Amino acid sequence: MFAALSCVVLTQDAADRLTIRFSTGALSDAELSSREALATPGVTARAGVASPTRAPWIVANGWRVVRQPGAKYRYDLPAGKAALAAAEAFAYGADALLKIDPADETSLRAMLAFLEGLPRVDLPAIADLAVVEDGTAVAGEVMNLLARRNLLYEIVKAPSARYRLTVAVGSREFPVEEAADPSAFALKIRRLLTDEQRTLRIYGTEVVIARLVGDAARVRVHLINYSGREIEGLRVRLRGAYGTGEAFAAGAGRVALQDHVVAGGATEFSLPRIGIYAVIDLNGTR
Repeated sequence: MFAALSCVVLTQDAADRLTIRFSTGALSDAELSSREALATPGVTARAGVASPTRAPWIVANGWRVVRQPGAKYRYDLPAGKAALAAAEAFAYGADALLKIDPADETSLRAMLAFLEGLPRVDLPAIADLAVVEDGTAVAGEVMNLLARRNLLYEIVKAPSARYRLTVAVGSREFPVEEAADPSAFALKIRRLLTDEQRTLRIYGTEVVIARLVGDAARVRVHLINYSGREIEGLRVRLRGAYGTGEAFAAGAGRVALQDHVVAGGATEFSLPRIGIYAVIDLNGTR
């Protein structure tokens, strides 16, 4: 336990307006117990794996918020994680309470000021495939792995004709036995979808998770960096033709996109560097 505690509550309404309540002092048991606990976000060693792997193990909670968008959540955070948790909660529109180490108050206030200053948008999530929700832990782990690999999906109650690919764990195409290895299962889904058909791809890092929202004329790309260090030269590819738009990075404010190219039905650009969080707003046609 921390010697002293501060908390912040982030809520967003249907129009994506952000409300922030910051307070110090003890939190009531009722307020804590009424919320779903989320994991501390970041990169960690994978439990049960004796030797290191090339792919880092990302602990992220966006898939849980997407799975239960109406729930209220709480983070119980060690020092150094408050700003990342705030960015994650904001990107997914979560109603989240952050229980933080007092040492993080300055960095958290800076992140909250950045979030409050972003242009407001009210856009639906964009997906390339559907995942049938059956309420099982296996389906949840598949959603987790898909999110970590930036494979955009919508959760549905039954197979959907809206998408070329629908993943139903336990079906003939996606047997439960294969889902027992979620990493291989996610790779199978990626190959079935094909990289050419993906709306969004990230190059140059395996520790950034993207969330994409938009309509036929504009998109917003949320980029969350879970590594705990600054990344240089991150490149983004979007299906569709988009202009240069606006980009905002926490800690830097408005930034210019570099090497912006529109060709072959796709748009690519780079960010010179990204800390914890960045947002890119683009106008164009998908």
